[in-house]
Amino acid sequence: MEFQFASLAEFWAMKGHGPYVWACYALALSTLVYLIDAPRRRHHQYLKQQRALKVAQAHINKSSEK
Repeated sequence: MEFQFASLAEFWAMKGHGPYVWACYALALSTLVYLIDAPRRRHHQYLKQQRALKVAQAHINKSSEK
């Protein structure tokens, strides 16, 4: 088995195409991380909001009983 690149530096440079290739990988990875993380954050925010509404509703019900 023969490697395509002679050294690690040559691998990173990829015959001059390295910056483009690695920028595309970074963009793809950051997009995937965002697509996984954004719904999780929204879900946690929604749950927090629902808990706050439940507490507020309990407080309103408690004060109206008096």
